[in-house]
Amino acid sequence: MTKEQQEKKLDEAKMILAAIGMPKGQRGKRTALVLLAMLNLRPAQRWDEVTPHALGVTPCMEWMAENYPDIPKGRNGEDRYAPNSREDVRRGSVYPLMRAGILVKNSDSPNRATNDQNNRYHPSDIAIKVIVAFKSATWDERLREFHAEQPKLIEVDAAERQVHRVPVTMPDGGKVDTANLSPGAHSELIKAVVERFGSQFTPKGAVVYLGDTGSKWIVNELDYLAELGVVVDPHGKMPDVVIHFTDKDWLVLVEAVTSTGPVDNQRISHLKELFAGARPGLVFVTAFPTRGTFRRFMADIAWETEVWIAEEETHMVHFNGERFLGPYGKAE
Repeated sequence: MTKEQQEKKLDEAKMILAAIGMPKGQRGKRTALVLLAMLNLRPAQRWDEVTPHALGVTPCMEWMAENYPDIPKGRNGEDRYAPNSREDVRRGSVYPLMRAGILVKNSDSPNRATNDQNNRYHPSDIAIKVIVAFKSATWDERLREFHAEQPKLIEVDAAERQVHRVPVTMPDGGKVDTANLSPGAHSELIKAVVERFGSQFTPKGAVVYLGDTGSKWIVNELDYLAELGVVVDPHGKMPDVVIHFTDKDWLVLVEAVTSTGPVDNQRISHLKELFAGARPGLVFVTAFPTRGTFRRFMADIAWETEVWIAEEETHMVHFNGERFLGPYGKAE
């Protein structure tokens, strides 16, 4: 295989991603390589010669390095992606391809935990049907059939941006214009955390941080946090919501989960680093919209944390430990 063959096949994969309706940020080299890997399509093969297989993220990265060695990868043009970029590949390329209906996860066992080493991804049947027709007389027809079943991700994302932003009522009853979240299920859950979880379990608590996918954060009380011993790292991944429960002097760190990111052991370690200087005790909470979403991530939840489910807002699930809804490692 020549470098020219590799580049040509990569360019064609990018054309397919654009035609299928991937947003601009997911039509690049890495996502194109992920697509080729999942299709098991080497540079010299025709598009109708795909032999799809199921790959985990690490084997996918290894396949790219072996079959497209002359395509620069990584930030410095290496011939392979670094092992620590695995999560970037999964979140930045594999997950968008799943949202677009191109990849399917664990069709043999959908309930595998997020961090299960046996997780595998493979092309969907409708995606294979359209992709094998690329550069053929039936391409346009197959593309129409694909979009009849699967909307273009670029249009889905654009429509979401046109929806009115989600207003949030703060604990003091005020509605501040800046406290508006970008539209979407994740923002609706954050709104529920502030308005319903807060009133139920941290009454009169102060919302000192409120994250947003659209604008990074919409509440960030740096001075307040500094008084509590917390210096916010601008490069650290903050929880979605931080509430200072003043009655107990707790910092309640809440992750709102609709598709990824429960409070697992790795996330707890990171949060403890971010809040290492905090005077109040730390309480870790994962919020889910429904029981069904909770069940998908239940195996990932760390011990000595709490779970709140929005559809059953007056109850919480306690993952063992000495106390219910309280910090560990500090005197009561």
